[in-house]
Amino acid sequence: MSRRTTRWALGAGLAAALALTATACGGEEGATVQGVKLIEKGALTSCTHLPYPPFQFEDKKSGKVVGFDVDIIDLVAKKLGVTQKIVDTPFETMKTGSALNAGKCDIQMGGMTIKPDRVKFMDVSAPYFDATQSLMAKKGSGITSLDDVKAKKLKLGSQAGTTGEDFVRGKGLDPRSFDNSTAELDGLRTGQVDVIVQDDPVVRGWLKDPANAAYELVANLNTGEQYGMWMRKGHNPELVKMTNEVIAQAKADGTYKRIYEKWIGPMPPAAGGSGS
Repeated sequence: MSRRTTRWALGAGLAAALALTATACGGEEGATVQGVKLIEKGALTSCTHLPYPPFQFEDKKSGKVVGFDVDIIDLVAKKLGVTQKIVDTPFETMKTGSALNAGKCDIQMGGMTIKPDRVKFMDVSAPYFDATQSLMAKKGSGITSLDDVKAKKLKLGSQAGTTGEDFVRGKGLDPRSFDNSTAELDGLRTGQVDVIVQDDPVVRGWLKDPANAAYELVANLNTGEQYGMWMRKGHNPELVKMTNEVIAQAKADGTYKRIYEKWIGPMPPAAGGSGS
């Protein structure tokens, strides 16, 4: 996608978060644009948990947060005539809706799966991404399934609070939980675990890095997941509506396909249809 907006460097994350909290509490800098309530005038503020490539991560050269989800939210910000600002947020406060309720952001991204328990506490957009989970291990491990992990009594790693972690626990495994995806990958590289479970696009992104040449994707786990963008429950119906319109339009005019291929690779035929 050719359009980019100003984003916060991670080094400014703490100051930015404090500023946003003060704004949310004071309510003096907020605005309503096209019926959409914004916690800060001139900005669509998004929460995410970094790093989570290829969906959102800090670009080493520019210091800006970039990625698949960032480009999607940029489309919403552009339609509103504002810029996107990103707040790095603990995932636990995102999945419960507490970050939204505290006025930390207007919208949440971050590969968050649409689940009934989350919908109870937050409003969600139409699905914007069909997801599967994958297992990653050293080449030649002989692993082809979760059953192999069980049978070989291998150490399994997962990212805390994720649906991948929930899925393997539901299959009777007890994974070692890592705080974020980078820590999880480091756990595999350093031998803390033998195999890890993670979103398929994330695994495929890791495997493009020559530093991970000793590893491979050993199994796909079709969990039927779909990702959505999340908003405060009952608070901003016009933002939900606009986000859905943007997702549908992007899928219809080819923008979604360009974003998908930019960050992930060739788009499967059905990948762009679930949220239309």
